[in-house]
Amino acid sequence: MRKALIVIFCVLIADQALKIWVKTHMLRNEAINIFGSWFQIHFIENNGMAFGMEFSGIYGKIFLSLFRIFVVVGLGYVLYLEIKKKAHPGLIISGALIFAGAIGNIIDSAFYGLIFTQSNEWELAKMFPAHGYADFLHGSVVDMLYFPLIHGRFPHWFPIWGGEDFEFFRPVFNIADSSITIGVSMILIFQKRFFHKENSMNSEHLIVNGEKQEDIPQEIKPENKQELVSDLP
Repeated sequence: MRKALIVIFCVLIADQALKIWVKTHMLRNEAINIFGSWFQIHFIENNGMAFGMEFSGIYGKIFLSLFRIFVVVGLGYVLYLEIKKKAHPGLIISGALIFAGAIGNIIDSAFYGLIFTQSNEWELAKMFPAHGYADFLHGSVVDMLYFPLIHGRFPHWFPIWGGEDFEFFRPVFNIADSSITIGVSMILIFQKRFFHKENSMNSEHLIVNGEKQEDIPQEIKPENKQELVSDLP
């Protein structure tokens, strides 16, 4: 439980600290080069899901915010159950990363509209104004991590995008998005190791008189072995 709480706390602090700094120190669409031009802090806002994907409209925004809250409650409950049954530490850390990332973006959509003024290209946003730029659950998610590693153009014979410019990696994201991605990737990559304990418990059965016998310990005392042998045909 302690490790999971530490992971959640660290992700939320890092995510919100960077978002608040960007929101109050950068104009919208402003970019700062960190390592050449391939890693930038590029301030944008979106009304949608992860990596800048849009899910716009008043009702769409409300639906997305409520959906996020529902998912976070479910993730928190699953994480609690995994901790309670002493699941693999790696699985718990992965779940904590996903949970923290989901909460991080919910904070933006739920409260940023209330505690900030609108960001634009000519004026910095102000924190804790008399009136924010949006109602509860209508705030925009702050994104800033941008890695335009490769620029090029698709050949003319390429289907659909032939002759068009391309860029990798195009989406702009935040620490919360990264936390979710890392947590999901860890589960996919290490799923055999994370769920090995459960699989081992399910496979630890002995067959006696043609029937599956459950809850028989791996180490059987000599007298118990003799009783099992005598029962066999």
